[in-house]
Amino acid sequence: MNQATLHQLKVFEAAARHGSFTRAAEELFLTQPTVSMQIKQLTKSVGLPLFEQVGKRLYLTEAGRELFATCRQIFETIAQFEMKVADLKGLKQGQLRLAVITTAKYFIPRLLGPFCQRYPGIDISLQVTNHEKIIDRMMNNLDDLYIMSQVPEHLDVNCEPFLDNPLVVFAPVNHRLAKEKNIPIHELNDEPFIMREPGSGTRRAVQALLEEHEVKVNVKLELGSNEAIKQAIAGGLGISVLSRHTLLSDASEFSILDVQHFPIKRAWYMVYPAGKQLSIVARTYYEYLLDAAKTFVEQTETPIYSTVD
Repeated sequence: MNQATLHQLKVFEAAARHGSFTRAAEELFLTQPTVSMQIKQLTKSVGLPLFEQVGKRLYLTEAGRELFATCRQIFETIAQFEMKVADLKGLKQGQLRLAVITTAKYFIPRLLGPFCQRYPGIDISLQVTNHEKIIDRMMNNLDDLYIMSQVPEHLDVNCEPFLDNPLVVFAPVNHRLAKEKNIPIHELNDEPFIMREPGSGTRRAVQALLEEHEVKVNVKLELGSNEAIKQAIAGGLGISVLSRHTLLSDASEFSILDVQHFPIKRAWYMVYPAGKQLSIVARTYYEYLLDAAKTFVEQTETPIYSTVD
């Protein structure tokens, strides 16, 4: 390994992460022959094969898996060093890797804007996906912080609530129950309903509440996007349960029904694996978000239940 270079390790890490020399080349702005050559030289330095090809798919060997884990540690250590040096110089610079569940996209960009203005030297990588894929990313340690509304019970993690996330019943403006108060939850029986896709934390929370009260809604659609669900509601295709934060930009188009046992009380959490050493940049954002969320609530707080005449 004395002959291995940092560049070769970066090329290998990208190829291992993508399972493809071609995608690694695209990410690193290299040609595929260059990637192949770097991997070949690194393989010679290690003395064991790092990849094996089965059919058209590329797999890591045992030595490859060990080197992949080592590369992650090396690059994490280098990134920590670079950010500590920057901090010693009185600068905040580096990279912040965030992964958030889909609904968080309605407010996280608003909270990122002031942070980026305060620290222009920090580059932000923001991944938006559903709960199950967030868990996969966390298990592979792909990001610095994770924003989610349901903390995984089967993983050892650190978590900090920073913002309420009430789930409410969205309906068209002219829905028959729009002006009613304290609506019995059984009024939702057989109501045309639009459900989030399997794997969604919101879906699990809604199904648990409906099952607890033996309510059976008539699921007309399953959609993987809050925006698609809102468009379906506005089009009169049914009602749904979404985070109140999804209403921030277009409150005039919907009613929020005052149904018993709603809102479902949840919170937004900052989560990261236990034992993970947060970078200086990640720690700075962590502390910033705790303060910024208080201001965000003051600016956006509106009555939960409102109808449009």
